[in-house]
Order: sequence, then C-alpha cells, then structure tokens
Amino acid sequence: MPAARVEYVAPWWVAWLHSVPHLGLRLQPVDSTFNPRDESYRESLLFLGLVAAICLGLNLIVLTAYMVCVCCCRQDEAVQTKQRNSCCVTWTAVVAGLVCCAAVGVGFYGNSETNDGVYQLIYSLDNANHTFSGIDELVSGTTQKMKVDLEQHLARLSEIFAARGDYIQTLKFMQQMAGNVIVQLSGLPVWREVTTELTELADQTGYVEYYRWLSYLLLFLLDLVICLVACLGLARRSRCLLVSMLCCGVLGLFLSWTSLAADSAAAVGTSDFCSAPDTFILNITEGQIRTEVTRYYLYCSQSRSSPFQQALTVFQRSLTTMQIQVAGLLQFAMPLFPTTEKDLLGIQLLLNSSESSLHQLTAMLDCRGLHKDYLDALAGICYDGIEGLLYLGLFSLLAALAFSTMICAGPRAWKHFTTRDRDYDDIDSDDPFNPQARRIAAHNPPRGQLRSFCSYSSGLGSQTSLQPPAQTISNAPVSEYMNQAMLFGGNPRYENVPLIGRGSPPPTYSPSMRATYLSVADEHLRHYGNEFPA
Repeated sequence: MPAARVEYVAPWWVAWLHSVPHLGLRLQPVDSTFNPRDESYRESLLFLGLVAAICLGLNLIVLTAYMVCVCCCRQDEAVQTKQRNSCCVTWTAVVAGLVCCAAVGVGFYGNSETNDGVYQLIYSLDNANHTFSGIDELVSGTTQKMKVDLEQHLARLSEIFAARGDYIQTLKFMQQMAGNVIVQLSGLPVWREVTTELTELADQTGYVEYYRWLSYLLLFLLDLVICLVACLGLARRSRCLLVSMLCCGVLGLFLSWTSLAADSAAAVGTSDFCSAPDTFILNITEGQIRTEVTRYYLYCSQSRSSPFQQALTVFQRSLTTMQIQVAGLLQFAMPLFPTTEKDLLGIQLLLNSSESSLHQLTAMLDCRGLHKDYLDALAGICYDGIEGLLYLGLFSLLAALAFSTMICAGPRAWKHFTTRDRDYDDIDSDDPFNPQARRIAAHNPPRGQLRSFCSYSSGLGSQTSLQPPAQTISNAPVSEYMNQAMLFGGNPRYENVPLIGRGSPPPTYSPSMRATYLSVADEHLRHYGNEFPA
C-alpha cells in the first residue's frame, strides 16, 4: 500500500497573525489575502510599521515627561531617603540588566530559528530547481536524439535499402514513431522560466537573510555593550559613562522599536501567505503553466491522474515499436546488407538510451518529489520562520522595556551622584579623610613641601627647631596617655604631641569623639601650656 501523503496544516500562530486587522494608510479595511503586487495590501503592512513608530513616539514622550519630573522635583536630604534612593537605583539597574540579557537570549533563539527556516526554504527551492532543470535536459536531449541522430541513421539506411521497398517501409514507420515521440515531448511543460524565477528568488532570499541575520547579531552585541556601560557607570559612579549609557539607551530604544516594526510586518505578511499558499501559487503561475499541472504538484492526490501519463505512454509505446523494428532489421536485413550494421547498432543504442531517459523522466515528473520539496519549503517558512519572527518580536519588546528602565534610572543616579559630591563639599577641604579632598589633591598637587604631622623632624622640628623632650611622653599621666591611645587608635607615639599641640581635631569626627578630644586637649593645655610657647 502506498504511504499516506503528508498534508500541510498551518500552525496556530499563522491563523492568529492572519486575523490581525489589515488597514490602509487612510484606515480603510484591506483584504488580508496575500497579494504583494497590490498597492493597498502593501500599505496595510506599512501601517503595522507606522503603529510601531507611534508606540516609539509615545514611549519617548513618557520618558521625557518622567525625566522632567525627576529633575524638577526637590530631593529629600535625609540620609535614609538618600540610602533608599540609592538602593532603588541599584535594583532598577539590576532588573533592567537582567531583562536585557533575557531579551538577548530570546533574540538569539529567534534569530537562529528564522535563519533555519529561511535556509530550509532556499534548500527546497534548489531541489525543485534541480528537478525542473533535469526534466528540461532530458526532454531536450531526447528530442535532439530523435531529430538529429536518428534522422541521420535513417537517411543512410534509406540509401542502402533503396531497392528494397519493404525495408524502406519499415524505415518510414520508424521515422513516424520518432515523430510521435517528438510531439509528445513537445507537449511537456518547459520549466526554463520557472527555474530562472526560482533561482532569482533563492538568491535574493539568501542575500537578504544574510544581512538580516548579521544585523540582528550586531544589535544583540550593542544591547550587551549598553548593559555593560550602564553597570560600569553605576558601579564607578562615572557621569561620563552614565551620559553614554543614556545616549546609547535612546539609540537602543529606537532600534528595538524599528526591529519590532519590521518583524511585525514580515510576520503578518508571511502568515497571510501561509494561510492559503496554494491559492497564491495558482494565481502567480496562471498563464505560465497549465492549471492542471500546478494542481497536480500542489495537491499530489492519489486519485488525481498525472497530466503527463498519456504523453509518457505514447513515448513508451513508440520506443518499444522502434526497438522491435530495429531487431527485425538486424535479424533479416543485416546479413543481406553488411554495411548497415553500424547504423542499425547505432539506432539500437540510441533507443536504449532514450528508454533510460524515459524512466528518469517518469520519476522526475512524478508529483511526490516536488510535492515534498513544496511541503519542506512551507514548513521552513511557516513554522520555523514565523516562530523565529515571533521570538524576535518578543526580544524587541523586552529590549525596549529594559532600555526604558535604564533611561528612567539615569536621572536618579545622576542626582544621587550630585548629592554625594555636595556632601563631600560640605566637609573641610583640608581634611585628609575627605575623599573629595583626596581627589582634588590627586589632580592639584601642592606647590610647596607639605609638613608631616606624623614626624617630629618634619613637623614640629621644622617650625621650632626644638627636639621634643622625651619626658613629655614619659611624664604624662597614665590616664591621659591611655586616653590618647584609645582616641588615636592605640599608637600615641605620633598622635600625642602633634595633634594635641595643634588644638584642632579632624573635623570628620563624631560629636562624642570631638567632645572627648576637646576635654583631653584642655587638660593638656592647663598642665603643659607653658612648655610649648607659641
């Protein structure tokens, strides 16, 4: 029993996308039947791109309004509020980065699926072209044999058999059979124009697909770079990186909505084709190929007879008849006319070669091979191709969401950086513990030699040229020495005289430490004030 024929069944997403309303630029309904030659149908696909452009405009308007509100609102100066804002910005950036990475992963999968579907379509088109080209070569080769080679052999045999009327009659009958073969072969469709169009379609599709795949790959890399720049800008608190992230985020947002517009139009248009591919192919092949031939390959029904069956049958009978006639001439005429052996054997080889071509032609004209290529092409474009486009559309939406989140987090991060720097500016610029002072010192080195407050020779000695008396430390009360040790990290050898002698503690100490320090300093001045005159 013959194997059950595989039928094409459109997937659910084809019906869903095909049901999307098709509207023209003037918002008038348009027939959803796939017809790329119709201007109104092309406008309906362009309208989908305009919808994505409108969404991009609304997105930018909302982001602009949000940034204006954030920049104009008054920020709370409380420490807890600043910490909460910093935490909010950090988590917002983390979520946006995770969403962007997830979008890139989805996009990679969708890009691969679309690429697989398109190349399956190209592979099927190449197989069909190979079959059509093989049919044309077999038909043209057999016709050449019957018109030229066989005629040459029959002409020479006619000269030899000129005196034998019965043999001349046999040669005329063979010539008539050869004419029948030529007539039947001329009735077969010529696929030269079809192969040319399919070859051009396959080349253009491969060219567009290569650059489409490469463009999405570069877009994925750009999205990852933007995420990296955002993370570095927030981690290093760099305003330059933050500004770069905002500019690249706007660019990524624009590219995401643009890719969504292209994916939507391509997915809907392809779904319109996949919803009724047979109807579209019957319409575009009308006038080039007979309708019964097109239907034979599109449906390949076991109950439908081949439109080439009669021609192939006549071809087979004519070859069989000529082979019988040649066998008779070899048996009866060649002993009488030895010079005919070469021509008779040449005709026999020619007929055997034509019979082999007939079998190959019968196999190529059978609908099962080309129908399988047709189903493979539909599976590639309607299953993998559209599925990949849907994933690419999801990637575009997720990327737009991630970039919108990053752009929203940008102004808050900028204000947080500004508040932090303003807090540093409120501290004494001479404070060695101030990070802002350290940054200023790094860019603006001092003009003169700085005096060290941690060395007797560079600090105190340079001013008074006096050596600090050893009994200052040894004669100090133990309680004072311990207070100084606890106050200055347990190392009173440096902090005892220089810092107390200055009478100015580091301004970044807490109030309790400052009060303790001042009380110790006052007691020290009462006991030893006269030992170090100004």
